[in-house]
Amino acid sequence: MSLPTLAIVGRPNVGKSTIFNRILGERVSIVEDTPGVTRDRIYGTAEWLGKEFNVIDTGGIDMGDEPFLTQITQQAEIAIEEADVILFLTSIDNGVTEADERVAQILYRADKPVILAVNKVDNPERRQDVYDFYSLGFGEPYPLSGTHGLGLGDALDAVFAAFPEEGHDEEDDSVKFSFIGRPNVGKSSLVNAILGENRVIVSNIEGTTRDAIDTKFEADDETFTMIDTAGIRKRGKVYENTEKYAVLRALRAIDRSDVVLVVLNAEEGIREQDKKVAGYAHEAGRGIIIVVNKWDTLDKDNHTMGDFEDLIRREFQYLDYAPIIFVSAKTKQRLQNLPQMILQVAENQTRRIQSSVLNDVLMDALAVTPTPTVNGKRLRIYYMTQVAVKPPTFVVFVNDPDLLHFSYQRFLINQLRNAFDFDGTPIHLIARSRK
Repeated sequence: MSLPTLAIVGRPNVGKSTIFNRILGERVSIVEDTPGVTRDRIYGTAEWLGKEFNVIDTGGIDMGDEPFLTQITQQAEIAIEEADVILFLTSIDNGVTEADERVAQILYRADKPVILAVNKVDNPERRQDVYDFYSLGFGEPYPLSGTHGLGLGDALDAVFAAFPEEGHDEEDDSVKFSFIGRPNVGKSSLVNAILGENRVIVSNIEGTTRDAIDTKFEADDETFTMIDTAGIRKRGKVYENTEKYAVLRALRAIDRSDVVLVVLNAEEGIREQDKKVAGYAHEAGRGIIIVVNKWDTLDKDNHTMGDFEDLIRREFQYLDYAPIIFVSAKTKQRLQNLPQMILQVAENQTRRIQSSVLNDVLMDALAVTPTPTVNGKRLRIYYMTQVAVKPPTFVVFVNDPDLLHFSYQRFLINQLRNAFDFDGTPIHLIARSRK
């Protein structure tokens, strides 16, 4: 089941990014005391009382040169579309403003729960001023201090009370995968080529696909669910409000996928935005396949494929585990190989290794390359066990976790890859003290 989503909505300079950072527990948005400065991450996953949920900071959705009220309207509409619950944020500093009332009018029309919060209530003596915000028509306003974190717990309790009750998805054993990539790399064309029919509009205009579209199909006696997503455009170049949906839905599609296919354009080579797009899937711990599309358009010799693969490995060093396939949506070159590759990566994502076998591999690794000594103290590794899948996650029990340097951790992960088939999936390795 996908996680419930909270959107933070309000006029500029009420502290949306500060609250966003507070909820996520880290500084992931740029915060300055100037309207409209948010240009960083606008989507994150947070936890409250042991339950996870998604958070959207609409202040990070830049509307370019749109008029002030139009920006507010568009940001609110995005929140209405994407969120299960909306946190309507205002500020005690200016009281109820015309812009607050404009946002309220938009939210009245939304068939979504709205929690009203008043930020910057740092001084307890000002709490009585909060009652003025009843006039917005959303019931009791929750006083907050984003700077000090005061009152946020009460507001989040109200948010969780308003989230829809968890249901039970119908049992679905299909392998779910999604295409991600910047606009115009040919994702929709790949969908059509795999399905053998025009199920998705294909165009050379960047950003044509607006929604995530799920399509089930069968191949090699297996059932797959394919999620086609809109291209993720570089943040500063996103102007049309519907493009914002594409960014959020691509990230949500990654959350729902077992395997993510990162699509590159062979004609254009690798761009910085390709790395950022792939980074979303890597951070989410999903299985990854790198798909180089439009391979038919290149003039090739015996070295072209090898040179391009070397380029990918240099530019995507953190994806050294991801297999690479060179395809053409136009000629359907090698597309018949994709379902089996996806299936294999999905199986590798859920692979479990018995502890006894793991520790045999560990002992062999220690014999080949003994543990390092740091400041006169040697790292001692006692044993290893697997604690999770999707992605495969292992815990090594050691005398001091600080002694497990990144380089030796990398060595151990490589030993696991040499011993077992984890092609296409990241591996998480956690060091813990033995107690």
